[in-house]
Amino acid sequence: MSNKQRVAVLGTGLMGAPMARNLCQAGFSTTVWNRTAAKATALGAFGAVIAGHAAEAVAEADIVISMLSDGPTGALVQADTALRAAVRTGTIWVEMGSIKPEEARAAAEDLRQLGVSYVDAPVSGGTKGAEEASLAIMAGGAPEDFDRVTAALSAMGRPVHVGPVGAGQLAKLANQAIVGIAIAAVAEAMLMLQKGGADPAAVRTALKGGFADSTILQLHGARMTHMDFTPGGLCALQLKDLNNALAEAESFGLRLPTLENTRDRFDHLVYEMDGADLDHAALYLELLARNGLAAQ
Repeated sequence: MSNKQRVAVLGTGLMGAPMARNLCQAGFSTTVWNRTAAKATALGAFGAVIAGHAAEAVAEADIVISMLSDGPTGALVQADTALRAAVRTGTIWVEMGSIKPEEARAAAEDLRQLGVSYVDAPVSGGTKGAEEASLAIMAGGAPEDFDRVTAALSAMGRPVHVGPVGAGQLAKLANQAIVGIAIAAVAEAMLMLQKGGADPAAVRTALKGGFADSTILQLHGARMTHMDFTPGGLCALQLKDLNNALAEAESFGLRLPTLENTRDRFDHLVYEMDGADLDHAALYLELLARNGLAAQ
C-alpha cells in the first residue's frame, strides 16, 4: 500500500499526538481532532490538518484512527450524529485505544451498519514507543482489513494480526496483566536491593540478558530508584486495563489470583494515595507505604 491514504486521528493526547506526528512524517495525509483543541494545534507544524469537529476529521478519511481514553468515550464519539453522516462507506475504523473486547465487537457491528470496516489495534510501548514509532501493535479484524491498514500502522510501530475483531484488545489485556505484575515484582526487587545496601543500577546492569531482564526492569526499575513518576503510562489507565482483564477472565470462568492482588494494589494507589495521574511505576510508592517507609 502507498502512503497516499488519508488518515484521521481522533485523540491527540500523550499517545495520539506522537502517533499522528509519525503518520505525517511518513507522508500520510493526516487530519487530527481532539476534544481539547489545544492538544492538537502543535501537530500543524508537521503538516497535519487541525479539524474543529470529529465529523470534519473523518469526512475524507480512508482510515480513521481512534486513540481515546476508554470504551465509553469512544462510543460517545462514534455515536455523534454529524460524524456518522460524514464518515464514508468503505472507510476502515481502527481503534487503537485500550477498550474491552466486547466493546470492540459492539463498535464493529455498529460501524458495519454504516458500511465501515473495523480493526481493533491497541498498542504497547508507552509514550517512548509512540515517540520512536516502535509501538507493539496487536490487531484484530478481518485479514483483508488488516492488510489495508498495515502501512499506516507500520508508520507507528510493529503491527501483528492476532485474530478476529476483539482479539487485539484481548492481547492488550494479556499484555497489561504481564506489565502490571512485572511492575509489582520489580518494585519489590528494587526495594529489597536498596534496603540491603546493593546498588540497584549496578544490579540492573548485571541482570541484562538474563531470565529476569526486561524493559520494565531496566526502565521502570530506574524510575523507581530515582523516584521519577512523570507519566508515560498512567496509573489510572493501568488500573482500568487490569479491571478489564479480570472481567474478561471471569467471563471465561477463570480466577487469576496474582493479577487480582496487583489490581487491588493499583486500586489503592489510585484511590487512596491520589496516584491516578502518576506513571504506573509509581506502584513503588504503594509498596513503600505498605512497609511504613516514606518516599524520599
